[in-house]
Amino acid sequence: MESMQRIRVRGLSIAYELAGSGAPLVLLHGGLSDHRDWRRQIDALRDTYTVVAWDAPGCGASEDPPLSYRMPDYAARLADLIDGIGLVRPHLLGLSWGSTLALALYQLRPELPRTLILTAAYAGWAGSLTPEEVEDRLGTSLHDLDTAGSSEAFVRTWVPSLFALDVDPAVVEDYVKVMAGFHDGGVRQMLHAIAEANLQPVLPTIEAPTLLLYGAEDARSPMPVAEAMHREIRGSELVVLPGVGHMSNLEAPDRFNAVVRGFLERNAE
Repeated sequence: MESMQRIRVRGLSIAYELAGSGAPLVLLHGGLSDHRDWRRQIDALRDTYTVVAWDAPGCGASEDPPLSYRMPDYAARLADLIDGIGLVRPHLLGLSWGSTLALALYQLRPELPRTLILTAAYAGWAGSLTPEEVEDRLGTSLHDLDTAGSSEAFVRTWVPSLFALDVDPAVVEDYVKVMAGFHDGGVRQMLHAIAEANLQPVLPTIEAPTLLLYGAEDARSPMPVAEAMHREIRGSELVVLPGVGHMSNLEAPDRFNAVVRGFLERNAE
């Protein structure tokens, strides 16, 4: 059962789920999402870890941030949350947008994360994609947000790039149902934040043990992005799950959870 909590940081009310006991593990969802991205991971890992899954500002049950918010602002609020609830050197597990946020937090507070697990990861769009790709992704997303006609219709514009072609339709429908409740303003800030973010200079500085976890069929964070991240982060592990796409935690939760648990156990303190 969920145990939703709230904390006020720098004038924003931030919601998060807290479950389990043990070493702290912070879960950072992707764009257009909230803590419910992680239901299968929370259920699987709460037996060993204190799992905290936040709703980023502008997502889920958290309040919307100012229009000026960019990735350093989200990272600062995440650090406030971690400090505010007393987590000491947590493991960080980020998905897509959340992986860029994990890198931004490392840039801000490199001593804070015990490990980094970056799934479907970018070093920000500006850090991993060409300027032309960034412009096309941002422009297309904002256009679709303005013209889709409904929140569900907008979510469905993302589906082809998020899942492998042979994904279980029930997985897709559950994702659409949950994510159709996104905050319009929150999504716009998140899109601009990841589009402008360039965390590539941070990658060679990372000393925390790092796992890079990708789906082999990921159309949004394709293998050249994964391989570039792996080259730049010294000592990083790269694991590719065959037959799944961008949302590997939803498409193949058992395999995903086994890889994450194995990494955490190898890097326990």
